[in-house]
Amino acid sequence: MEASVFFPQRPYISPKIYAYTLDYEDHKGLLKIGDTYREVSVRVGEQTNTAMVKKRILLEESAMRNDGTSFRDYDVHRLLKKKFVCVGGEWYKCGVDDVRQAIQAVRERRETLTARIRDFVMRPEQKAAVKKTQEYFHRFRKDNPGKAPRFLWNAKMRFGKTFTSYEFAKAEGYKRVLILTFKPAVADSWREDLESHKDFEGWQYISRDTELTYETADKSRPIVCFGSFQDYLGKNEAGGIKARNEWVHEINWDLVIFDEYHFGAWRDSARELFESEDSRERNDNMNSVAQIIDESLEQGEDDFLPITTRGYLFLSGTPFRAIANGEFIEEQIFNWTYADEQRAKENWTGPGPNPYEALPRVVLMTYQMPDQIREIASGGEFDEFDLNEFFDAKGDGSEAIFKHESDVQKWLDLMRGNLAETTVDNLKMGARKPPMPFSDSRLKNILTHTFWFLPSVSSCYAMANLLKNRQNVFFHDYHVNVAAGPQAGIGLAALDPVRRSMADPLESKTITLSCGKLTTGVTVRPWTGIFMLRNLKSPETYFQAAFRVQSPWTIENPDGEHPNQVEILKKECYIFDFAPTRALRQIADYSCSLNPDEGTSPEESVGEFIHFLPVLAYDGSSMKRVDATDVLDIASAGTSATLLAKRWESTLLVNVDNITLKKLMGNQQAMDALMSIEGFRNLNNDLEAIINKSEHVKDMKKKTEGKLTADEKKAMKDEEREYKSIRKQVQEKLIKFATRIPVFMYLTDYREQTLKDVITKLEPDLFKKVTGLTKEDFELLLSLNVFNSARMNDAVYKFKRYEDDSLSYAGIDKHRENDKVGGFDTVITRQEFEEL
Repeated sequence: MEASVFFPQRPYISPKIYAYTLDYEDHKGLLKIGDTYREVSVRVGEQTNTAMVKKRILLEESAMRNDGTSFRDYDVHRLLKKKFVCVGGEWYKCGVDDVRQAIQAVRERRETLTARIRDFVMRPEQKAAVKKTQEYFHRFRKDNPGKAPRFLWNAKMRFGKTFTSYEFAKAEGYKRVLILTFKPAVADSWREDLESHKDFEGWQYISRDTELTYETADKSRPIVCFGSFQDYLGKNEAGGIKARNEWVHEINWDLVIFDEYHFGAWRDSARELFESEDSRERNDNMNSVAQIIDESLEQGEDDFLPITTRGYLFLSGTPFRAIANGEFIEEQIFNWTYADEQRAKENWTGPGPNPYEALPRVVLMTYQMPDQIREIASGGEFDEFDLNEFFDAKGDGSEAIFKHESDVQKWLDLMRGNLAETTVDNLKMGARKPPMPFSDSRLKNILTHTFWFLPSVSSCYAMANLLKNRQNVFFHDYHVNVAAGPQAGIGLAALDPVRRSMADPLESKTITLSCGKLTTGVTVRPWTGIFMLRNLKSPETYFQAAFRVQSPWTIENPDGEHPNQVEILKKECYIFDFAPTRALRQIADYSCSLNPDEGTSPEESVGEFIHFLPVLAYDGSSMKRVDATDVLDIASAGTSATLLAKRWESTLLVNVDNITLKKLMGNQQAMDALMSIEGFRNLNNDLEAIINKSEHVKDMKKKTEGKLTADEKKAMKDEEREYKSIRKQVQEKLIKFATRIPVFMYLTDYREQTLKDVITKLEPDLFKKVTGLTKEDFELLLSLNVFNSARMNDAVYKFKRYEDDSLSYAGIDKHRENDKVGGFDTVITRQEFEEL
């Protein structure tokens, strides 16, 4: 690899605020306050080189905040002007201590919400999101009077969801906006965007942490209320609404915004990643909220919350579950992915400066562990390196210790490039030593602030203890933050110690250890790398955490050629993963799941994604950049005929929620097509039973538990059990149909790579004979979302790859060099092939 391609270095700069005085009669008692990136004495000398008087520099302080942002001299001037006389713009009649206090106030952002007014405008994609949402809301309300529209912004971190959401609310003229989240830590950005931008002057922000309440707010002006699902939707001990939250349920909100709405927010698999004020309250409230959302959203209900509103806006950078389950159709989704962002950055032509230039490119670096480390914790379905086992620990605080401490120490040595196995045993045949995070000079200079994602609270403390060991003297230069467990605090409380530890981030070094805190909804600009040291099966959690390090880091250069010139301190950021197969499986899932177009093959989706997020893989002997085929081959390692069969029997392939079933019932052609297949004779009656009974149960559940008699409760549970049983039967019938598609694919003369190939390249007679449906009927069912296009695309591609290997093993050459689809040229007839 060439250094010019990867590991761009950060410019060396050190912004400072300075104050000096002149021994000159007209300037007696006055201080000049300025800022510079260079030596203060040099800058002051430039300003006073014609003055034949003595100058004295009285103050020189860093202009950096601990969150990675910088500030300018005019920020200090603004505060000084409130109290002291200003002469000539930058000369103030005040003392050195007064300047020092003003600098500290600016550093802590005291009073900045009222004085610092931002005036940037929406970027093109933000305007497009607002426009598409407005058009859908207006169209939906016209066609569905009295119902609330739902819209999803599939927008990655740094899209500017808070600012853009407010712009949408303003464009619609909304006066009452409720923001609900599972991550209270994001409150900081919601409040700052509202109170610091000129577009929202006069708007009022209410939360648990504000003195302003709804009762004391000015009802004639827009009101934004921010709160958590756990709080506003949680129940009291009697099963009712908490008394302190009754006002939330009494208001008819213009808009309800669901922030951080992605898969895993209320599921058991990710519940440990979410915090609450009290563990018992978290468990009780998460369970009650989960039941409300899971049962309602999956069935497509519009009034699923005990809150009234005119519309819903869902925000997430990883809404895999929502897209896969068909909760939103294409016209209800605005997409802005990492690839979209980096493409816009690459293709920007102006006018004006590139607004995407400061958004860093992400580089994934995977490492195969040396044999002596890997064998300690290998196993599972694919005999992969088990990070949770390797970093398993026990004990609390200073007593915490790793189960495999000597091997974790070897891993730390590996990070420093000091493990013998990477320098001798595995580096044969002229292979070069791979760039390790804390040994390669290019990386080491960039990775001054990193985030380490570990399996448990105990492992976080065990790592902190190990880093203090005298054997790891290199890491003693780093301030180690343990953002795990109740001691670390909740939400923003866990973030403040991390920012404080950075002090001046250009001079300090930190390592933040976490097992869940600070992985969503927070911005820490100086973080440049994340170490994935735990098993994460879902790409949602993986990339929510990974994109924490992609926050742009820029500061203004007062000495630049142009006014307010911005210096980009972070041009690249890095994901380090030590379970290569798992990491590449996440890449494949992420890039394909957020691009559900049945006409785009997984290879094309992955290829575009890794064009913007390059993957460098160390296989034990050398590090190389991998392509889309490599990613998919490694990600599907271990695939067998049995696993392929299970993939085609997955419930994820079909959608049986109420929205889909209603659309199906409303299309007679689709109903006729399905009922012509054996097993679907009573489909119409089944669908009516599901919809009617589920809606009846929903109406009964709207009664409080205290108002239901024992007989009513029993009847409700019986009815609920009955419609769920029928829904499952319909689901199983649709899956049974789906399993016929690979049979057809094996018989057809085409080698399909995408679901679109199955539809457009198929042989109509053979398809009808095998599946029971015509090509047109199958396309119709796809358009109604009965079948999940993204999941089927993945299954089609993996079947094709497995089939290619099987045919190649049998000595059959099926490829045409110039045929992108991969035409089927064989040396035998179809009859011979089928017999084979």
